[in-house]
Amino acid sequence: MSEIIPDDIRQDLETATSLHQRATSDYNKCLEFNKLMQDLLGRLEDANCYRTADKVMGILMQCNPKEGTHCDNAIQVEKKMNGPLYPGKKS
Repeated sequence: MSEIIPDDIRQDLETATSLHQRATSDYNKCLEFNKLMQDLLGRLEDANCYRTADKVMGILMQCNPKEGTHCDNAIQVEKKMNGPLYPGKKS
């Protein structure tokens, strides 16, 4: 059975995907992305969307913003963000 993700969360997941593309070379965008993903994790859990929450948790485990340095895990996070982040994602 597919998860039913509320529209506001779905929109924020799409925003996070777009934001990450800019975050790889901008520390402030990286922080913004990380905070958005943390917020989304809680909202997904509250909405009982546990499979998607697990995917977001996996991204957060690799996302470790560091000031003054390039993201070491940008490629791995990018792959997860471009993959099927949530059910029904439109390509």
